[in-house]
This record gives sequence, structure tokens and C-alpha cells, in this order.
Amino acid sequence: MSFQYERTIRFADTDAAGVVYFANILSICHEAYEASLGECGIDLKSFFSDRAIAIPIVSAHVDFFRPIFCGDRISVGAIAQSLTLDSFQLTYALHPRGSQSPCLAKATTKHVCIDLASRSRQPLSPPMAHWLKLMTS
Repeated sequence: MSFQYERTIRFADTDAAGVVYFANILSICHEAYEASLGECGIDLKSFFSDRAIAIPIVSAHVDFFRPIFCGDRISVGAIAQSLTLDSFQLTYALHPRGSQSPCLAKATTKHVCIDLASRSRQPLSPPMAHWLKLMTS
């Protein structure tokens, strides 16, 4: 399933030139990731406070195609791809709300599940494996 997240760009998202600051695109994409987790039934408070495992972003990439301004209403589409038993990739496409063109920006984040104590890779938890299955079908 492709997940859609809608958002209005805020003044705090922009830089001195009045366009979205480059790092804030990743923050907006992370909001979409969090929303997708919540919509699939994952308790966000428990997920982000788990002391046994973590799923850090190990790679991030953004391409910008058009400026995004304060007040713009956007839609962030997110699609997941399983990479291994312990990792996945999310691909985001940002568009004006209600339109699939023009594409404003695209981003990709790669995530790896680790055991916090040993910092070694471990398979995704059953709830995350379920989320990933929903996000890839």
C-alpha cells in the first residue's frame, strides 16, 4: 500500500530564502513515517521508547525539483521496500495536495533494526514486519 500523508508547510519549515530548508524535507518525511506506523496500529510512544531495539536511519537522500513555500499544502506518498530481514527502505514523493504532478521532491531513507545493547543487527519485530508487509503490498 502506498501511504499518503497531508501537511501544510509552516514558516518554521523554511529558510531565509522563504523555501523549505533542505533538512526539513527529511523531518516532514519522518512525520509521514510516524503517521504510517500509527495508522497500522503501532503505539508510537512504545515504539520510540523501546529500550531493547531501535530502527535507526542509516542512509538518507533527497532530490529537490521545485521550491516549496510556507502555506503550500502538500501530500507525501510513502512506499516501503523490504531489503533484508532486518532492514527496509522508504521512498517518499512530495506533491502539491490533490495533484500527482509536478513532483516537488523525492526522498529515500534506509532503516536497520538493531539490538540496543549489542548494537548488532536483528530481525524486525513482528509488529514492524506486519507494518512492512502492509506498506509493500
